Amino acid sequence: MPAAVLASGLSKSFEGRRGVVTALDKLDLTVPEGTIHGLLGPNGAGKTTVVRILSTLLKPDAGRAEVFGFDVEKDAWRVRATIGLTGQDAAVDRVMTGRENLRMFGRLFGLSKRAAAARADELLQRFDLDGAADRQVKTYSGGMRRRLDLAASLMARPRLIFLDEPTTGLDPRSRIQVWGLVRELREEGTTILLTTQYLEEADQLADSLSVIDHGRVIKNGTPDELKAEVGPDWVDVTLVDSADFDTATEVLRGKLGVEPVVDLEAMRVRAPVSDGDTIADMLYPLKDAGVAVSDVALRRPTLDDVFLAVTGRSGEPASNDRTRAAKGARIPTKGGR
Repeated sequence: MPAAVLASGLSKSFEGRRGVVTALDKLDLTVPEGTIHGLLGPNGAGKTTVVRILSTLLKPDAGRAEVFGFDVEKDAWRVRATIGLTGQDAAVDRVMTGRENLRMFGRLFGLSKRAAAARADELLQRFDLDGAADRQVKTYSGGMRRRLDLAASLMARPRLIFLDEPTTGLDPRSRIQVWGLVRELREEGTTILLTTQYLEEADQLADSLSVIDHGRVIKNGTPDELKAEVGPDWVDVTLVDSADFDTATEVLRGKLGVEPVVDLEAMRVRAPVSDGDTIADMLYPLKDAGVAVSDVALRRPTLDDVFLAVTGRSGEPASNDRTRAAKGARIPTKGGR
């Protein structure tokens, strides 16, 4: 599969109050064309710096990056003609109406007045904003502003869209709406580079992932590949009576050929399972042995398990980090922002 993004040895440092801060340290990245590629990493890992370099908003100190074969430094104007950018905070004019915002961006991207108006109407309908098109954006909900912001990114039909934490601060319903729109874009052939701290979001959307920490990519793979590296699936059996612990442990040991883990406080016996093992494979032998079970479930490794394994930290942000957002940026060029 051809690559939409190729980056090699990207490095970037900033002067801070406490001296030089290394944001990127010889980072390598490949994003296959026509896919959703997720960038995962804790705060300060370098995700937004990568996006700013690839979208020509920031120059690297060292290394090289290409977008559809165009060098982000030497061919910046060509790169801008192929990309769209949606930052962490919806960067639309709150005083203007939704329709006026989209028409303005269309004109900035080089569309004629007629073409900008037609494209704005098309996107307003697609993003379910046509009913609020002539209202001031300050009356919009957070989810509506985010959809309008994403629509603005699409005014010039970019081949690649950077989504930098696109659902930060949104309620669950609005987040699901944005997820649906992102999937539609991928189905139409648009390449998407997604940075997010919501591991469920990455699991739901990304075809492939790169985990970044301390300015470097430390793991690549599909969500399933990364989760498989963490370890096997587990069966969790919750008992009704603590007197059944020994029997349940013996049954699972005999069935699975491994030593189960007993959690007395949670009234639970856990054991790793192999491919093909089902809940029924464990439940019926337990029933035959007279073990009363209140719940039994297969637990698969999550991206949070992956994150913890490769970075030593939990992947989900703290509550105060979830609502922290950087200002979005606009690139008023022919193809994107």
